[in-house]
Amino acid sequence: MTTLTEGAIEALSNGTGGNDAVLQLVNIRKIDGGNGPARFRVMMSDGLHTLSSFMLSTQLNCMAEDNRLAPNCVCILKRHVTNILKDGRRVVIILEIDVIKPASEVAGKIGDPTPYTEGQAKAPQSAQNSESRIPLQPQNKNEMNRGFSRDFGKKAPSAMPSTPGKSSKVVPIASLNPYQSKWTIRARVTNKSNIRTWSNSRGDGKLFSMEMVDESGEIRATGFNQEVDKFYSLIEVGKVYYISKCSLKIANKQYTSVKNDYEMTLNGESTVIPCEDSCDVPMVQCSFVPIAELENKEKDAVIDVIGVCKSVEEVTRLTTKSSREVSKRTLNLMDMSGKVVTVTLWGEEAEKFDGSGQPIVAIKGAKLSDFGGRSLSASFSSTLMINPDIPEAYKLRGWYDKEGHTMDGQSLTELKGGSGGGNTNWKSLSDVKNEHLGHGDKADYYTCIATIVYLRKENCLYQACPSQDCNKKVIDQQNGMFRCEKCDKEFPNFKYRLILSANIADHGDNQWVTCFQESAEAILGQNAAYLGQLKDSNETAYDEIFQQANFNTFIFRNRVKLETYNDESRIKATVLDVKPVDHKDYIQRLIVNIRKLAA
Repeated sequence: MTTLTEGAIEALSNGTGGNDAVLQLVNIRKIDGGNGPARFRVMMSDGLHTLSSFMLSTQLNCMAEDNRLAPNCVCILKRHVTNILKDGRRVVIILEIDVIKPASEVAGKIGDPTPYTEGQAKAPQSAQNSESRIPLQPQNKNEMNRGFSRDFGKKAPSAMPSTPGKSSKVVPIASLNPYQSKWTIRARVTNKSNIRTWSNSRGDGKLFSMEMVDESGEIRATGFNQEVDKFYSLIEVGKVYYISKCSLKIANKQYTSVKNDYEMTLNGESTVIPCEDSCDVPMVQCSFVPIAELENKEKDAVIDVIGVCKSVEEVTRLTTKSSREVSKRTLNLMDMSGKVVTVTLWGEEAEKFDGSGQPIVAIKGAKLSDFGGRSLSASFSSTLMINPDIPEAYKLRGWYDKEGHTMDGQSLTELKGGSGGGNTNWKSLSDVKNEHLGHGDKADYYTCIATIVYLRKENCLYQACPSQDCNKKVIDQQNGMFRCEKCDKEFPNFKYRLILSANIADHGDNQWVTCFQESAEAILGQNAAYLGQLKDSNETAYDEIFQQANFNTFIFRNRVKLETYNDESRIKATVLDVKPVDHKDYIQRLIVNIRKLAA
């Protein structure tokens, strides 16, 4: 027979109860939330007493709705917070609870519990006179219905801690609902957006949003116009504040990934007061999804992810449809599953990110895409954390330093169709041919280590349009002017650009590849402008540069696609990136491959 934690109800009612108490659920009742989500009020028993002042946090509603929490089931109370009502009664908000024995496996009510009233404890059953017991009637509806939702969240007695200079008492975020009038939360700001502006027929405006967390949950708050001027400079990410007198409304899930059914709006009466004693407020709340499980998630799902930054690309600039320039940077994250996913950072986060030292990166609220298999994007509402002070990060760092750094990782961004172009899909040149890469409907991408064995220097330089965004070949007008057909202009000068054909080889095969400007300059070790000058002035020195480039080994990231020209089909390989070989990393990869073959 299951043993309940006797005395737990009395301790919880007195505000001294801890977590991990084993209790029996006696009754559960749904309370209509009006325009908001429903709430569930619960009566629990420890075998000696019952107490009806339990309330499920809204994120646990699913446990009641699918009947996991049903009368007679036995549970472990894993995590809770306590509110005090106006009349002094305590309300226990259940934040985390596990069912250890479902109702179907329990014969009925355990023990002979009676309703608990403060200051009136019940002796253990073994020492109690059976004739003096109060017979338990069928569910006491008056007790279950006694003003819980009416008094919920009102001002507490003076024994509760108050905010500086305020009459309202501190309540947990998880207990907030639109029917409370006076409340204060003590929460840490985990994310703050930039100020965004708008202009339409009704006028101009501006807004900012922030995300906050305490030990019970998280919530998003938004400020408009005057509140932007009043609060934006005051609020710092990572600091803890007392916040009160904000409006509460149903959260618009289209604009937030915060796990709360409500969100706040700052108004003219709102107060934000810094809190000095903040060590007990958590830094962040995340529900990390393993990278390997991303394949099973729906497109556009918003998830939390953590991983080691295996590699990172340089910042690039894109022009949006609205002609606005935005910065973009991609990085590859790997976790203990050995899977790798490509993550795109945007704007200021992309510009500031430093991937040196392969840091642990945690992203809260990343959006999942099916571009190139599975990839993630960190939007303006996401929270990016580098080497966060959380147990998951320390565990991941220990694993990576011990064994993870020897793994190549398998990229989810390349598994479906191979359009991601990541740099972890390692192949030998013989693998590329044997696996018929590039013969599908889409191009394939792979990374290899290969050596330059021949460079075709003939016609590798051409005279291009000097315009910044145009690389079209110009036509010499033989009058000192050069015409660009694309720009429909004539220029007195041009710029040199490279298209270099190279034959690369490894231990198993060779392949002809085409190298454009950046990759060609990396192979030759000189820029196109200098090569153009040498070609016209010192052909011997020009030839020497090509000779010295032969038999150098690089890491190539290539794109292969079957193309048809004049009814002849052939594989075209284009070099996307060239990097020098990191011999330490290369040796580690060889060791891993040897172990796989030996096994």
